[in-house]
Amino acid sequence: MNDATSPVHPPPVRGQVFRFATIGVGSTLAYFGLYAALRTGIAAQPSNAAALLTTAIANTAANRRFTFAVRGADRVVRDQLGGLVAFGVALALTSGSLALLHALAANPSRAQELTVLAGSNVLATVLRFVLLRAWVLGLR
Repeated sequence: MNDATSPVHPPPVRGQVFRFATIGVGSTLAYFGLYAALRTGIAAQPSNAAALLTTAIANTAANRRFTFAVRGADRVVRDQLGGLVAFGVALALTSGSLALLHALAANPSRAQELTVLAGSNVLATVLRFVLLRAWVLGLR
């Protein structure tokens, strides 16, 4: 597709990975900050869901523009819906990890929670890149 919303040729994967990682680091730091702030007043699972959803929407918009070089409003809703599917995968991974931690440790520290969340976010990030690349660029 050759219009203002799609690149004529997808950007090289190496550059995409670099930009995705850069955006991901910022998103992860924002996620951890939001999680830690929310966790002072509410339980682990709602804190995780709220922090993850907030950062997922911004992350998808940034990746659409900077990682995959797609601009304009055309397909933005579809791309954000794809980002929300990736959010669902990440939420399942992080929520499952938190549930396992809380099953194994009666009262885990915030540092333990953040460590477990960091590990599950690594896998979620790899899956997010694959899913977003396919949806945003229409690659199969």
